[in-house]
Amino acid sequence: MGRVVLRCIECNEKATELHRDYSNGILKITLCGSCQKPVDKYIEYDPVIILIDAILCKTQAFRHILFNTSLDIHWKLCAFCVLCEAYLRWSLLHSSEPSGHPADIIRYAKEWEFYGMVALASLELAAFCGGVLCLLWAVPGRLQGHDVWPLLRALLLSCYGKVLLVPAVIWEHDFSPLCLGLIKLFVLTSNSQAVRVILNCRRRLALVAVGAGLLSEMLVARACQAGGEHPGDGGHV
Repeated sequence: MGRVVLRCIECNEKATELHRDYSNGILKITLCGSCQKPVDKYIEYDPVIILIDAILCKTQAFRHILFNTSLDIHWKLCAFCVLCEAYLRWSLLHSSEPSGHPADIIRYAKEWEFYGMVALASLELAAFCGGVLCLLWAVPGRLQGHDVWPLLRALLLSCYGKVLLVPAVIWEHDFSPLCLGLIKLFVLTSNSQAVRVILNCRRRLALVAVGAGLLSEMLVARACQAGGEHPGDGGHV
């Protein structure tokens, strides 16, 4: 997929460049012709600060990441997040079973149940993304053909909160359901912000689209459960 057109992180206007390179290595940040603010102030920021602003769901940080960078890790991140969710479900499946010998760990690692959890988590993620896209397609004039791949990329990148599932399992405590619920809420919030930034739409439409994706995912999970597959922990986290 080609690089998305550069945009001002403040007003979302298109831009031709983020900075101008003068002689002797002197760089000057380009000002937006519409709002007269720097097109992208984050090009001078440390990646840690950008990550913190993205965790806070700041619109400017999302525009920087989704429009003005060439991150091409969405498929790798998607695979990693699916594995994290599958591991969580698999670990919860065996957490109540007695472990009489250390060899049980090796035995569990060879079980096909884990691969079933991976398949189920992948199917639910696909249903979530499909539900979001279908709802936006149904809104007249909102989702254009050239917006599909950028939006899909944004949805996958905004699922980065799922990596918190691994520490949630490692640091297991009595409030695990609360932690998992907060992680799920954070991921959904990031998803809605990604939709809002890509389509430059109202927050209400982004929330409705994410809600449609969540409903589609829940229906797929119920269908798999009715078909005899183990639902695991269930739900898009």
